[in-house]
Amino acid sequence: MNYLERIQNTADFLKGKLDRLPKTGIVLGTGLGNLIERIQIDKVINYTDIPNFPVSTVEGHSGRLIFGTLGGKYVMAMQGRFHYYEGYEMRDVTFPIRVMKALGVKTLFVSNASGGMNPKFKIGDLMIITDHINLFPEHPLRGKNFDELGPRFPGMGHTYSERLIEKARQIGRENNIELQEGTYVGTQGPTFETPSEYRYFWRIGGDCVGMSTVPEVIVARHGDMEVFGISVITDMGNEGHIEKVSHEEVQKAAAAAEPKMTFIIERLIASFEEL
Repeated sequence: MNYLERIQNTADFLKGKLDRLPKTGIVLGTGLGNLIERIQIDKVINYTDIPNFPVSTVEGHSGRLIFGTLGGKYVMAMQGRFHYYEGYEMRDVTFPIRVMKALGVKTLFVSNASGGMNPKFKIGDLMIITDHINLFPEHPLRGKNFDELGPRFPGMGHTYSERLIEKARQIGRENNIELQEGTYVGTQGPTFETPSEYRYFWRIGGDCVGMSTVPEVIVARHGDMEVFGISVITDMGNEGHIEKVSHEEVQKAAAAAEPKMTFIIERLIASFEEL
């Protein structure tokens, strides 16, 4: 099967398992999978049971598709994502986003754990992603373009939905939840950043850095999906003050901040009008 056929084959498989189709998709990052507990679950499908789907190999990523109701909307959620550093091709990393689009998803919510460079940030902060810088060594749209999926040269001038960002700001104000805003730098990984890399990312305009999100968002926008992104700041790399970091510490910091992130996403999904 070619790429288009694989997408349709997977979408048809999932359609055969579902009584209704979602318009809202969610990608949950490291240590942030407990949002699932807020979903009134209709169906759970393991990645290993889905044709053509990769399987997540990273601790903290469960590897399940969840279908159900959150904030009054029928959603599908990825509990566990795929990363370029795991050895996948970019088309595999972003394959679930293509399948979401084929199922009729119009709005995508993405979350991640990230390292902060902005000196105004602190561990545990939530940062609304207003823009990104793509430093991955492979572009998810490299290669043959299928016009059925999107244009050859998609614009990225308004990548993150301004209407959803404004609604998130309002939810934060009304509930005394401090929300930072900034630019997410996407890198290959799997190493955490050196002091010089943190300095470089900050100086080129980044506020936080991570190893995911950007490829998924590019593919979502290629397919004309509306996108909202949020990062949990799990470690800090301020110039002159680089914190020691490990995957376990990142998971722990993400879990501590998760209730606030879950609240924001649930309220946001409940408040927005589906396209």
